[in-house]
Amino acid sequence: MSPVNQKKLKMKMRSISLSILLVTFAVSLKGQPVLGLKDCISISLEKNFSIKVANNNETISDNNYTVGNAGYLPSLDLTGRYSGTRNATITTANDGTQTNSSAINAASANAGVTLGWTIFNGFNVHTTYKKLNELKQLGELNTQLSVENLITDLVASYYTYIQQVQMMHTLEYAVSLSKERLRIDEERYLQGAGSKLQILQSKVYLNNDSSRLSKQHEVVRAAQIKLNELMAADDLGAIFQTSDTSVIVNQQLIYDKLLQETLGKNTSLVIASKNKTISEFDYKIVASRTYPYFNLTTGYSSNLAMYSTGNNKSLMTNGLNYGVTMGFNIFDGFNQRRSLSNSAIDVKNKELRYLELEQGIKADLITLYSAYSNNLRLIKLEEQNLQTAAENLDIALERYKLGSLAGIDLREVQKSLLDARERLLLIQAQAKFGEISLLLISGNIMSYYQ
Repeated sequence: MSPVNQKKLKMKMRSISLSILLVTFAVSLKGQPVLGLKDCISISLEKNFSIKVANNNETISDNNYTVGNAGYLPSLDLTGRYSGTRNATITTANDGTQTNSSAINAASANAGVTLGWTIFNGFNVHTTYKKLNELKQLGELNTQLSVENLITDLVASYYTYIQQVQMMHTLEYAVSLSKERLRIDEERYLQGAGSKLQILQSKVYLNNDSSRLSKQHEVVRAAQIKLNELMAADDLGAIFQTSDTSVIVNQQLIYDKLLQETLGKNTSLVIASKNKTISEFDYKIVASRTYPYFNLTTGYSSNLAMYSTGNNKSLMTNGLNYGVTMGFNIFDGFNQRRSLSNSAIDVKNKELRYLELEQGIKADLITLYSAYSNNLRLIKLEEQNLQTAAENLDIALERYKLGSLAGIDLREVQKSLLDARERLLLIQAQAKFGEISLLLISGNIMSYYQ
């Protein structure tokens, strides 16, 4: 066959394969919603249960950050009380006479307002207020970490689903090739140029490919359900399609830039730094106990006493009370010294934890970037292999039609093409997962939502 005719046959086969895939895709899309990556992220951020819990915890941290909770403001208490007695008495005089009294009532009522205010307690209030601010920011960071982890899982699941759909289309193409081979064998058999054995063998290959395709449908369905779970869908079995149809890897990530961003923006590192700062405030709060304290109290009270016997029927008392308290702890059994020592150790532990985490993150970054770079090289290699395998299949099909290639050899060429396609999909997915992990560790995972 001339090179021109070979080229025409090759273009025709590719056109047929593309038509099959497009028809299958169009049928599957009919009546189904189409979601992009940003759509999935938006739905997930709105409905995912873990994000709702994180938001609630952040709200608690915000609510705690008040001057009142820190101790800046005075306390004002209003109290009221009413009490009474009802007694019976027997009085015996020296001459033996007795006097009985019953239903002797006595009652009292009081009401008061008390104001208490800590004027100074060793800078405890000021330090506590700063600590509450750090806790507030820590709550925001914990929410951010939850969001980043969710987006990471969702993006990975999104592209896993796309990868499995691509694999399904590859197996559909394999089924179409097996059907074409069976058609050729049946045609050759009718023309007396083939054997029944070839037809039976082609049917076996077709059944094998169909079986793999059926199993792949299950894998695609499981990947779709996982996406629904991350989006907290009301119907976990809801069917949808993604607007993206291929896994495109960002090949422009640079290690030095990633390292700089990781040290400055990594959420886990920022949280560890906040924990270290909070432990330093805890130390200052413990140290504040070594200072004297100064409290102010004042109030107004009203008391009413009522009697059923005696010369007075009632007694009313109103008045203002006030007081100033100043104190200083002289000795508490060395508990203060022990608390200071433990707090200092906790500060050191938080610092060591930060350094350990930083070292681990740096190691993870190097490992992830090395795998990412290697996968980028493998993608180019596998793309070349796939192109070569596709050309080999075009030639093998033509030779098989002419009867100059054995069926088992055609099967090997077909398998080589499918293996090359499967390896390419796998490496593309691994490179994409590496990209996702690098963006997460460098604090840039939100770029998928921008």
